[in-house]
Amino acid sequence: MQEDVLELLKRGTEEILLEAQLVKKLAEGRPLRIKAGFDPTAPDLHLGHTVLINKLKQFQDLGHEILFLIGDFTGMIGDPTGKNVTRKALTKEQVIENAKSYQEQVFKILDPDKTKVVFNSEWMNEMSPADFVQLTAKHTVARMLERDDFSKRYKAGQSIAIHEFLYPLIQGYDSVAMKADLELGGTDQKFNLLVGRQLQEVYGQTPQVVMTMPILEGLDGVQKMSKSLNNYIGISDAPNDMFGKIMSISDDLMWRYFELLSFRPMDEISAWHEECKEGANPRNYKVKLAQEIIARFHDEAAAIKALDDFEAQFKRGAIPDDIDEIELTAEGEGYPIALLLKDAGLTSSTSDSNRMIKQGAVKIDGEKISDNKLQAQLGSEAIYQVGKRKFAKVKIKP
Repeated sequence: MQEDVLELLKRGTEEILLEAQLVKKLAEGRPLRIKAGFDPTAPDLHLGHTVLINKLKQFQDLGHEILFLIGDFTGMIGDPTGKNVTRKALTKEQVIENAKSYQEQVFKILDPDKTKVVFNSEWMNEMSPADFVQLTAKHTVARMLERDDFSKRYKAGQSIAIHEFLYPLIQGYDSVAMKADLELGGTDQKFNLLVGRQLQEVYGQTPQVVMTMPILEGLDGVQKMSKSLNNYIGISDAPNDMFGKIMSISDDLMWRYFELLSFRPMDEISAWHEECKEGANPRNYKVKLAQEIIARFHDEAAAIKALDDFEAQFKRGAIPDDIDEIELTAEGEGYPIALLLKDAGLTSSTSDSNRMIKQGAVKIDGEKISDNKLQAQLGSEAIYQVGKRKFAKVKIKP
C-alpha cells in the first residue's frame, strides 16, 4: 500500500529532494503539512497552474494537511525568478484583490473545508527590523549568486536590487514559520525551495522535502503555457472554448496533458496510449480528456453539451452533404493510413499519402494527424479528409 501511495505522489513530478526522506515521513503515519506558495500576481489561473494544485489535491485526498500560502508580503517585493530585470512590485490593493480571485479559483479543485489558506504577512509583519537583520544573517551573498538568473545578471553587469535577495530568503522562512514537511513548487522555484530546507535546519527543524513539478507546455506544444503567449486554457474559459482548445493540441501532447492534468489512473491512460499505437483514433481519447477537464471546472452537463456543440459545428462547417461512403477490407490486424488514403481515392499513391500527412493536410474526424504509421482498426468507421476538399467516410471490414 505504501508503494502505491508513493507511486501516486511521484506521478508527473520532475524531482523529489529527497525521496528517502519523503518515504520516512509517510511511514510516520501522521498527516504531513504540505506547503505551496502563490504570489498573487496573475489572478486568472490556467491549466498550467493546476499541475501543482492537482498534486496538492492528491495529498489532500490521502489525508494530509494542505497549507495554501498566499504570499501577500512577498508579492509586494516581486519574485525575481527567471527575470533578467528587476520585477515591479504589486501594491497592497492589487495583492488583496488578486488573493481573493486565487481563493475562488483554487477551490474548484481543492476542498475548501480541508484547505488552510495562510498569508505570510501574518508573521512577516510581526518581525522587527532587528529580527529581520538576524534572518538575513542566515544566508550568504555567495549562495544567492549561485542562482542562475542572479548569476547571469551579475556577470552581464545588470543591476540586482538588494530587496531581490530577500525574496527567496522570506520564501524559505515561510517554511520555518509554517513548520512545513514538504513544499511543492515549479522547476523554476527549486532554488527558493532549497533555501527553505536550509533555513529549517538552521532553526532546528527537520528540513522539508522538496517536490518540483514540470512546467506545462501550451497549445503550441513548445512554449510554456502563458496568457502572454496566447497558448493557454483558462480554468474560467467557457466550456466550448475549453473543448475546442483541448481538441486542437497535438496527439503527442495529449498524453502529457493526461499525465499532468487528468485524475484518471495511469494504468488506464497507458492502456489508451497502447490502443492508439495499435491504430485507435487519438481523437476519441482527446474527447475524454476535454470532457474530464470541463466537468471539473464547470459540470458534467456542460461537458456533454460542449461535445455535442463541437460535433454539430464540425458537421456543419467541414463535411459536405454528398460525402462518399467506402468500405475497405483489411487483410491484417489493421489498415495502414497511407494505404487507406490511397485506396479511398483521397491520394494518388502511398507516397502522396505520406507527403500529405507530413504537411499536416490529413484529418480523421476533423483532427489533424502527424503519424504516418497509424492503422485504422478493424470495424472502425471514420471520416477522412485530405486538404480542404477531399472527403470520404471509410468503414474497415475484417
